[in-house]
Amino acid sequence: MNDNKLPVAIIGGGPVGLAAAAQLVMREEPFVLFEAGEEVGANVRSWAHVRMFSSWEYNMDKAAKQLLISHGWQVPNPLGIPSGQEMIDKYFNPFAELPEIKPYLYLNTKVIAVSRKGLSKVKTHGRKDLPFVLHVEKNGERILIEAKAVIDASGTWSNPNPIISEGIWTTEEQALNKQIYYGIPDVLGKHKERYSGKKVIVVGSGHSAINTLLELGKLKEQVRSTEIVWILRKSRLDDVYGGQEQDQLPARGELGTRIQKLVDSGKVKVLTPFHIQELKQEKDKMVVIGSLNGLLVHLDAVDEIVSNTGSRPDLSFLREVRVIADPTLESVMELAPLIDPNVHSCGTVRPHGEKELRQPEKDFYIVGSKSYGRAPTFLMATGYEQVRSVVAALVGDLAAAERVELELPETGVCGIGTQECCGPSPVEKSEAVVKSSCCG
Repeated sequence: MNDNKLPVAIIGGGPVGLAAAAQLVMREEPFVLFEAGEEVGANVRSWAHVRMFSSWEYNMDKAAKQLLISHGWQVPNPLGIPSGQEMIDKYFNPFAELPEIKPYLYLNTKVIAVSRKGLSKVKTHGRKDLPFVLHVEKNGERILIEAKAVIDASGTWSNPNPIISEGIWTTEEQALNKQIYYGIPDVLGKHKERYSGKKVIVVGSGHSAINTLLELGKLKEQVRSTEIVWILRKSRLDDVYGGQEQDQLPARGELGTRIQKLVDSGKVKVLTPFHIQELKQEKDKMVVIGSLNGLLVHLDAVDEIVSNTGSRPDLSFLREVRVIADPTLESVMELAPLIDPNVHSCGTVRPHGEKELRQPEKDFYIVGSKSYGRAPTFLMATGYEQVRSVVAALVGDLAAAERVELELPETGVCGIGTQECCGPSPVEKSEAVVKSSCCG
């Protein structure tokens, strides 16, 4: 089979996977896109009720936008701030219906393994000249698909981290999964009864946790018996509040301002730094046991826990391709020092593209939030820039692959435990103006 006629395989139909498809269409390259969910943006559906902190202009891929416009699509107000539902209705779904996309999009199709045709991971000779083989499962049937390149944009959202501070799944936590919500519940909508008048613990310090807490705060105004406890591992609560009025994304800055007001109102009990060591069931309640400033603390009679402790990449189905992940973050190796949350609370992420994303396995790339591994600072616009560069490299346009075309707004605060105003990151020998950014 002529390898040049094979498609590029994209794993994941989220925003970055769709952007990869758009870039390939613009380059007149064949592709197939596999999405495990029932629709594109399936993971976004789980937080469809949440409004994003960035405007449409940062949430649309340029190539996807160009394709949509060519079919008469009405562009959303670039300054408007979409919810997850609006992203699905006004962007993902119309894009998925385009004639250039729909025939090559496979929903309810899960990639369960990737390899080189006829070779295991161990064999080297002739490896780079062989096509990839993707083992995909649809309706219980396994199908083999050959591809000349693979772009893994499967994300991390569906693989949440456990609540226990050691990062290990325990049998107790798994047994309590009916009382633990991983993600951002619709507190004022379909989940309202679940949390009304209950003692709820929210675990985490990022924007997901803040969104959850703000909604619970509104619920408490309606149902005063609702009790809210916020558990964080950070030593300084001020670090969570972000740039506030200094943030060039006003909606993101407003989140920090609002959560500070909620905490100051006394409606939320804050425990930090708190490290959860154990969960126990007592009748229909839970007990959370952890360390608070070195003291052992029992939180009794807990009804519900919302876990916003981040997520981790699933690398299991990549076992037969040569992939290197950073041992700490499980990110693409070259990105680790740029995004390490041990160093950056909001980070000055240097512009990056195909070169930094390159793997030992030729023409195999991990992009999007999965490229960041467990680091929580990924921005959608970063993923769009990644796939633009990767696709350029795959078609041999090395000049475009090396060029950086990314602009991000300032967060207003940089570094751990500082309140310094962020300026532009230094970009040496780059045509782009790239500013520091923070996703929390």
